Amino acid sequence: MTGLRSQLKPFLRWVILGATLFFLVKTLKDNAGAVADLRITGSSWTALAIALGVTFVAHLWSGWVWLWILREFDRPVPLGWGLSVYLTTNIAKYLPGNVWHFYGRISAIAKRDVPLSVAVVSVLLEPLLMAASALIIAGLGSSTLWGTAPGGVPPILLGLGLGGVLVGIHPRILNPIIQVLSKLKLKKAPPKTEGLLEVSPESSPPTAGKLTRYPLLPLLGELGFLLLRGAGFILTVQAMTLIQPGQLPQLMGAFSFAWLLGLVVPGAPGGIGIFEATAIALLDQQFSPAAILGAVAFYRLISVVAEASAAAIAALIGKGKPA
Repeated sequence: MTGLRSQLKPFLRWVILGATLFFLVKTLKDNAGAVADLRITGSSWTALAIALGVTFVAHLWSGWVWLWILREFDRPVPLGWGLSVYLTTNIAKYLPGNVWHFYGRISAIAKRDVPLSVAVVSVLLEPLLMAASALIIAGLGSSTLWGTAPGGVPPILLGLGLGGVLVGIHPRILNPIIQVLSKLKLKKAPPKTEGLLEVSPESSPPTAGKLTRYPLLPLLGELGFLLLRGAGFILTVQAMTLIQPGQLPQLMGAFSFAWLLGLVVPGAPGGIGIFEATAIALLDQQFSPAAILGAVAFYRLISVVAEASAAAIAALIGKGKPA
């Protein structure tokens, strides 16, 4: 059964990607005329510029929160070095597989005075905290959206998903995982091994770190990251159409859920396609399809430019070398 799943997994990714692209192309075809009629005014360009700045700050903030996660394991790293590693590896999530940014960070951390088991868990804890934050915002902001949107998710499922994630990041769950990873590494690692995720015993401490408290501060930090990203998206929508104050919670909730699906659905590096299709499906009843199409297209461009700019600046400043 496991072998069958592994054989079907690559095809599943292509099916998801194909279905997403078909939906986006059909939506664009049906609304091509209305999209062409969109007019970008001076105030619209101002909103887009502010959205770019907010999204850029969101990525800097996310890198800082990642350093908080390492401190939760009592493994702090220098601020400049950590931000450089985070920002320069972040752009790698757009490569096929959507995991290379994780590999880069694990490799960089493991070269410092950090056990490989802690490096792996700390890097994987970040998307779990992001997922929890997205579920919180989606549940709070979209209480009226889920009952009307096509394919709406019942609030109880959001609550169950959030509960599972919040339990999964408890120290009583994570610390045994860290210990198991540490033991497996010490048993299987040859004396001298080189590779992306491999560290020799001399450079990896024999004792693994552990969480001594619930990672509440990093969770709050990731909530701030999602709120900043959502603010950038709302500004982008504002550049396309008029937004009423009462629509802000729905916009934030829809953004969070669309962003979450882009994070967890396989076959979509950087969430490309999944985020756009979900946002369109959730918001086409509240806004004109042309406005949402224009907004998601501009927001994807803003996101990539912000991430690429942050990575370029970090590379120019100089990626620090492990001590």
